Amino acid sequence: MTTTLTACLEQLTALHNHVCPRQVLGARIGLLAGELLGLDVPQRNKRLFAFVELDGCFSDGVAVASGCWLGHRTLRLVDFGKAAATFVDTNTGRAVRIWPNPESRERAAALRPDARDRWHAMLEAYQAMPVEDLLCSAEVALSVDLKAIISRPGVRVACARCGEEILNERERRLDGQIVCPACAGEAYYTLKEQCL
Repeated sequence: MTTTLTACLEQLTALHNHVCPRQVLGARIGLLAGELLGLDVPQRNKRLFAFVELDGCFSDGVAVASGCWLGHRTLRLVDFGKAAATFVDTNTGRAVRIWPNPESRERAAALRPDARDRWHAMLEAYQAMPVEDLLCSAEVALSVDLKAIISRPGVRVACARCGEEILNERERRLDGQIVCPACAGEAYYTLKEQCL
């Protein structure tokens, strides 16, 4: 059975000690994903996979509504700086991308002209606006290999250079050795000192 927006907002308040417009957008997007794909949300299994394009409050709204979480390996951040998400039914391969209607802020201001400020107008209106006024959606085809992202459980190897364990088939082959992405030159950090 699909949850309600009210239940999502209660859970988000517990997570963040407040609710903001981006949390509401994320929750509405997660709920719409379930509707468009014909799945109950939040999911109780790992059938639904989400790519979120923005971190922070927005992604928590998506997670609470859809049941897709980093910890469950059913949510992936693709940081485009957009309050948008793509959801994939892993059983059928069907995917849908959902984003705010470009006119949603103006519509929120018109819907709540007596709100304290623009932020509060969005917070209130995003909860009440018809979905067609708030959100846009389109079926999409993934350009990434979802099976490679999800990987297989229990697959782990050690990096031949640093010795660290590599999970989820993220290893690389370099000069005939199995190495982690960092040792293959893809590190997001520079090592200053070895651990003592």
